[in-house]
Amino acid sequence: INLLNNSDEAFECQINWLTEAEGGFDQFTRSYKSYGVQRMPDNSLVFKEWAPAAEALFLTGDFNGWDNFSHPYTKKEFGKWELHIPPKEDKTPAVTHNSKLKVVVHTRAGERLYRISPWAKYVTRHEKSVIYDWVHWDPPQPYIHKHPRPQKPRSLRIYESHVGIASPEGKVASYSNFTHNVLPRIKDLGYNCIQLMAIMEHAYYASFGYQVTSFFAASSRFGTPEELKELIDVAHSLGIIVLLDAVHSHASKNTEDGLNQFDGSDSCFFHSGPRGEHSLWDSKLFNYSSWEVLRFLLSNLRWWLEEYRFDGFRFDGVTSMLYHHHGIGSGFSGDYAEYFGLQVDEDALVYLMLANHILHTLYEDCITIAEEVSGMPNLCCPVQEGGLGFDYRLAMAIPDKWIQILKEFKDEDWDMGNIVHTMTNRRYGEKCIAYAESHDQALVGDKTLAFWLMDKEMYTSMSALIPMNSVIDRGIQLHKMIRLLTHSLGGEGYLNFMGNEFGHPEWLDFPRVGNNESYHYARRQFNLVDTDRLRYWQLYAFDRDMNRTEDKYGWLAAPPANISVKHQGDKVIVFERANVIFIFNFHPTNSYSSYRVAVGPPGKYKIKLDSDGIQYGGHGRLDHNTEFFTEPMEFKNLPNSMLVSKLYYLLP
Repeated sequence: INLLNNSDEAFECQINWLTEAEGGFDQFTRSYKSYGVQRMPDNSLVFKEWAPAAEALFLTGDFNGWDNFSHPYTKKEFGKWELHIPPKEDKTPAVTHNSKLKVVVHTRAGERLYRISPWAKYVTRHEKSVIYDWVHWDPPQPYIHKHPRPQKPRSLRIYESHVGIASPEGKVASYSNFTHNVLPRIKDLGYNCIQLMAIMEHAYYASFGYQVTSFFAASSRFGTPEELKELIDVAHSLGIIVLLDAVHSHASKNTEDGLNQFDGSDSCFFHSGPRGEHSLWDSKLFNYSSWEVLRFLLSNLRWWLEEYRFDGFRFDGVTSMLYHHHGIGSGFSGDYAEYFGLQVDEDALVYLMLANHILHTLYEDCITIAEEVSGMPNLCCPVQEGGLGFDYRLAMAIPDKWIQILKEFKDEDWDMGNIVHTMTNRRYGEKCIAYAESHDQALVGDKTLAFWLMDKEMYTSMSALIPMNSVIDRGIQLHKMIRLLTHSLGGEGYLNFMGNEFGHPEWLDFPRVGNNESYHYARRQFNLVDTDRLRYWQLYAFDRDMNRTEDKYGWLAAPPANISVKHQGDKVIVFERANVIFIFNFHPTNSYSSYRVAVGPPGKYKIKLDSDGIQYGGHGRLDHNTEFFTEPMEFKNLPNSMLVSKLYYLLP
């Protein structure tokens, strides 16, 4: 409690200081309009950097023939440096669009360092180079957004995506490919939100975007900034909002094309010494107590919302931010002593409060999601109530539970009570994003649900032209049931990683030395669902209709489910949510006739979604014309009940 009080006081102090020193957080978070390079109305250029440990700064590049001394910055107070370059004689800017630049940093130790501006908006890498170059991006005809942002969805159905792998071809796919070929699929599937991963520029492709080098630059390996803007604009035209994976928990160690040692010291943007190192991630850790680091990170969030019109953020690595131990070696039993004490990084806590407060104040419909595994209390409480202010947290225990079950238990040993507990184990009022699997399970070293269920049989036995063998039959049925149970019971939002909706048959592995730089597994084979001759289409169809059914009835936006049955012997789970009755029979061999289930609202019920439907790879054992009528017979503490004529077991 004391820690929360201290953080609340520190937050209020920061807000007051922002008002006194910067004129308020609105102006402070627009610092991307004054730092880096800015073109003035007369086409003069102003360059501004923060490099407190530097002895001198110069600008070099194509514009001055790479002269290292002709354009010195002027030192200002508080470690800031500025350079003004007038326009050319023809009144055009001295630095042209798409030309290369470098900041030359002279250190107090006499070193000369070549750096990329931390505020660079576009960086590229020559095919034969490992170092990125700062490219001045000022197109004569910038992209103009045509469509307004969609309203915040009442139910959040997220399609987690990576632009580079969004193609069946073994190559780095593009923003344009995603716009024209993937967005229509996402719309058809019924997802109303895209979570774009690996957008902030990262030198190492195989890091999945988690070793960020340029925070204001959209990754150039996928295309230009204007093409990313078009992607988001087209998504908005389809009624789909777009979230950015914001990696503010750490940064790449790269020096020549990253933030590390920008001014020659190890303490410019990061903590100096061991506190600035993440031992597991081999990366640098931000100093959230630094005024200029706050300026940089908060302006970074504002930049992506304003320039690209993203609709919110998934904050990566929040657990690492919240604790000085970064979650390393901590099991988090749920004891509240684990959340309050000297192990908590109060500076990071206040930064997250500031970020959420500013985002939600300036953008009413902005959505923020925390990737947080410790269970930190108040994570999703409003900042004005002493919380961190996130809208949602990822329900990270759910995919772990499904993997554990598939690895360790036979079908007959599945524990219904434990499954239900995992699905519903969240604080009241704390909204969670449920998912059966994400990119973490798709990456090499782990397995997707489809692979755990069907393994090598997926390569030879997924033809719809031949009868299913027992492995494929079991796998297809459980794949659907696991996802529907997670979707309907596990949270207030739902997430799926691209391709997993149809049981993508391969893992995800980016080109690296260990696989001979192969792109074979760095792709998504969407072509597998473009034919009804393969059963991948059946899984795709179920995922689509599951989302469309939720869109109609809105169970994700409804209060938590009323669970009436979690019968271990029968292997049956029954619950009601949003006036929809969900009935699952996980028993591998037992069917049930005239199975009584508890119902709240009285009336007539009909089947709206059936995982056993033939179109979904099921066996069509239920009559969809059947009508089910409630009786005023109290059952399982509910006032009404009804008899369900048949509950079929998993396999026929």
